[in-house]
Amino acid sequence: MTDGTPPRLPLDWIAAALRRERARAGLSLSELAKRAGIAKSTLSQLEAASGNPSMETIWALGVALGVPFSALVEPPAPAVQVIRAGEGPAVASEQAKYMATLLSASPPGARRDIYHLRAEPGAARESEPHIPGTVEHLIVSTGRVKAGPRGESVELGPGDYMAYRGDVPHAYEALVPGTTFVLIMQHV
Repeated sequence: MTDGTPPRLPLDWIAAALRRERARAGLSLSELAKRAGIAKSTLSQLEAASGNPSMETIWALGVALGVPFSALVEPPAPAVQVIRAGEGPAVASEQAKYMATLLSASPPGARRDIYHLRAEPGAARESEPHIPGTVEHLIVSTGRVKAGPRGESVELGPGDYMAYRGDVPHAYEALVPGTTFVLIMQHV
């Protein structure tokens, strides 16, 4: 985009994925909404490809369905895929100046997703536990970030790598403007 803001996810991708995963799980709209802690009307809007879902809403639905975040936001994959910097499907956080761009969803037989994240100083992005067995791998590209499980956060700079459990509460906090990092979510 010309203003530097990545495009939002097409709602039809999310709607189709929610309907598919809810049917696979055999859940009613009411039951899934209850498990995810969201209003049934919100879920109904999302499945109808309307509304404006936040990262937190999509994560809550993924946890309630027992699927990775990427299963709800990944686009149909072409034979050759190139995502130019600033052009991938992005989801913004409600809690912090934090934007996640899915670079590669876990293909069948593999259980990992790769994200490019942009964050700005301010509020930390608090993350609830992901599906059991999730491990996060974080590599800082630019800036500085404080990340990790609650009570075990570590400050990282460009080129630094860390791995930690993603199935416990954790957070990411940009310490300087223009912080970017790659996050690989491994689902075991």
